[in-house]
Amino acid sequence: MKKSAFLVAPVLALGAFALSTSPAVAADNATMYQANLAAINGSNASGTVMVTVNGDQATVTEKVSGLAAMFNGNPYPHVQHIHIGAKGMCPDMSADTNKDGVISTTEGAPAYGGIGATLSTSGDTSPAAGTDLKVAGMGASYTYNRTFTLDAKTADSLKAGTAVVVVHGLDPATLPEAAQKAPSDLVPSLPLAATSPALCGSLKAMPAGAPGTGITTPAPAGPDLGLIAAGGGLVLAAGGAYALRRKMAA
Repeated sequence: MKKSAFLVAPVLALGAFALSTSPAVAADNATMYQANLAAINGSNASGTVMVTVNGDQATVTEKVSGLAAMFNGNPYPHVQHIHIGAKGMCPDMSADTNKDGVISTTEGAPAYGGIGATLSTSGDTSPAAGTDLKVAGMGASYTYNRTFTLDAKTADSLKAGTAVVVVHGLDPATLPEAAQKAPSDLVPSLPLAATSPALCGSLKAMPAGAPGTGITTPAPAGPDLGLIAAGGGLVLAAGGAYALRRKMAA
């Protein structure tokens, strides 16, 4: 079953995992992947994204800002995806093979691959929904949180370290004049700016105990160290009571 909750602050999802049982594995055997989203094509945007995988369920938590704000008088629709099957990298300007000053989606594909999952706000999350503007992220800044079923190919790409999150949609005014008038390489009825990459980040597994993740690694056996640390006073009190009982028994 697919569930969505658009415009929910990602910190809620990030704080849900306090312990892990092995590197990059959190509570309930969920594996966590993270990427810093960097500007591409001069978008000046930024963002962060976390993907938590538990079985075949993936929860994606994302926050972005600085994107193009408006499109034809409405909030700009930013289609976004987990790309898979290539080098697991974000392209640089050498990928601009036609030298129009813009890395188009297809020009960037050798670096980040094709669509594995569409980060849509509702409905379909398959590649088929990849250019559906109605379920895209909207506006210059937004947060995104959604849980959906992850297909095997995308799951394998995450494990292999070759999954990349790409957010599309540029401000046409920031592009060279020739590129402003060019059609999209994906949807010719749209301008090139509408589908070209604006943010990109390679997803990597989060190691246990990594700074800022809130994840710690408990001992292989024995009591929960996190709970002991949180309730140190109770532990000491219990120890004193046990010693007293032994003394009385003696």
